[in-house]
Amino acid sequence: MKILVYYLIIINIFTFLLYGMDKWKAKHHRWRISESALLLAAIAGGSVGALAGMYGFHHKTLHRKFTIGVPVFLILQIMLLLWFLGRYFVQV
Repeated sequence: MKILVYYLIIINIFTFLLYGMDKWKAKHHRWRISESALLLAAIAGGSVGALAGMYGFHHKTLHRKFTIGVPVFLILQIMLLLWFLGRYFVQV
């Protein structure tokens, strides 16, 4: 259980920083992080970090695949987490 919590903390910090780096790169006309990499980080459990990065850095907020996709990933991840916690606590 602790491993899951640590994983979620790390992936969300990583994803938040990834969105921040891509925004910085966009402003400075540098090589960009692909949209698929940004979405993959959100799918991998970093949807909270992705949302925080999107609105904290004002990045990708006009792209539907992000404004719709990332919240959908978050809802699915919350449902999965609740299912996992339900199974975990029933067995304990």
